[in-house]
Amino acid sequence: MTALLYVSLPLVGLILGWTIRWLYARFQLTSAEQMAERVRQEAVKEAEAKSKEILLEAKETLIRERNQQERENRERRAELQRLERRIEQKEETLDRKTKLVEDQELAFEEREKGIAGREAFLSGQEERYRAELERISGLSVEEATKLIIQGLENEAKHDAQIIINKIEQEATLAAEKRSRDILVTTMQRLATDVTAELTVTSVSLPSDEMKGRIIGREGRNIRTLETLTGVDVIIDDTPEAVVISCFDPVRREIARVSLERLIADGRIHPARIEEVVQKVTREISQKIYEEGEKVVFDLGLHNMGQELIKSLGRLHFRTSYGQNVLAHSKEVAVIAGMLAAEVGANREIAKRGALLHDIGKGIETDSDQNHAEVGMELARKMGEDPRVVNAIGSHHADVEPSCIESVIVQMADAISAARPGARRETLDNYVKRLENLEAIAEGFGGVDKAYAIQAGRELRILVNTDQVSDEGARDLCRQIAKKIESELRYPGRIKVTIIRETRIVEYAR
Repeated sequence: MTALLYVSLPLVGLILGWTIRWLYARFQLTSAEQMAERVRQEAVKEAEAKSKEILLEAKETLIRERNQQERENRERRAELQRLERRIEQKEETLDRKTKLVEDQELAFEEREKGIAGREAFLSGQEERYRAELERISGLSVEEATKLIIQGLENEAKHDAQIIINKIEQEATLAAEKRSRDILVTTMQRLATDVTAELTVTSVSLPSDEMKGRIIGREGRNIRTLETLTGVDVIIDDTPEAVVISCFDPVRREIARVSLERLIADGRIHPARIEEVVQKVTREISQKIYEEGEKVVFDLGLHNMGQELIKSLGRLHFRTSYGQNVLAHSKEVAVIAGMLAAEVGANREIAKRGALLHDIGKGIETDSDQNHAEVGMELARKMGEDPRVVNAIGSHHADVEPSCIESVIVQMADAISAARPGARRETLDNYVKRLENLEAIAEGFGGVDKAYAIQAGRELRILVNTDQVSDEGARDLCRQIAKKIESELRYPGRIKVTIIRETRIVEYAR
């Protein structure tokens, strides 16, 4: 019995636990179904409320759209009514104008008929008058027409020449005043000393005994010096001086400095000469670069090639008519910069072209080109601006100026070279220039005599009053000035003055 009890008790507990769990699950299922039913009902209610809201919004939107459409329809109808009224008014106006045009056409037709009748009458009268005029004048219609046209043409030419002369006078006065102001302002700002240097080609000696030491035994010292420097050392009867002759100014300078140092040192023999010449050559090369670099720095120019700087430095040892070429180039650059600032041109290009305009004089070359062409080639090779290249080539009119900066460089070059004392001119060149001026003027027809005065700055011309009229004198003056510009080279400008006068003399006895 006890064993049966031990067996039945777990079974009863198991059955009882399963029953309790089944009842609990059933209860949970019922609660979930009830909750789901409540959620479904609430969702249905919420959906019904949402649908009602959507229906209300749709109805309101439909009402608004309908009202908007009705307003637009009313506005369109009003606009159509206004357009109809305007069209009706225009049709009425058009009808009135059409009627007026028809009336005017009828009037024009009647007037044309009357004019045609009068034209026929006048044509007959014109034929009779023409025949009568031809009989009286002895000229045909074509001949009379040619005479009238010729007279009108001469009169028109005379009036045109008067107008041209007036315009030229006004333009000349205005241009001269403006250019004078610019040049005066520029030259007032320029504070450069007058340059009148001469290349030194002689070396002073402490005594005439030094000549023998310079020559050396069998001339070996002087030959060594000439071979190393490429100059000719001339020793003559000039007391206490020797002359150094060489076309290259740099070589001449090296020889001069070397010879002065040898004289000061007192030791003169081939080995010492070679040592001194090499040292002086290095110093002169360094000085050449420093001089070129100093000018470039003073002018505020940048990105200048070393070859250009060296060529500029070589100009320090060159002169032109007694004017130092490097100082002249620097002065031209300063003037060109001022002129460019006054007229609104590119200052950098003008200063660069002005500084390099004589660069060809500092280049060693065997070419037969002039210094402007050589300078153009070097500037082009060094990658300079085409305007700078053109300014270098056109400063002596070898090529046509292509920009205003090139013209400014021409003007600045002329200003620098034409200053009093800036350059020295030989008597032969001076006389030849005056003769060429007079010959050019006397080569024109109607010129009696020409006189170059004011040191060649003015050309006065006497013309024949029978061959040259007042208007023709202006044209002749312009032609002579242009020919002088094209055939002669001169500093500054030349004033051409034509004098035409008529003198009538009678004697009362």
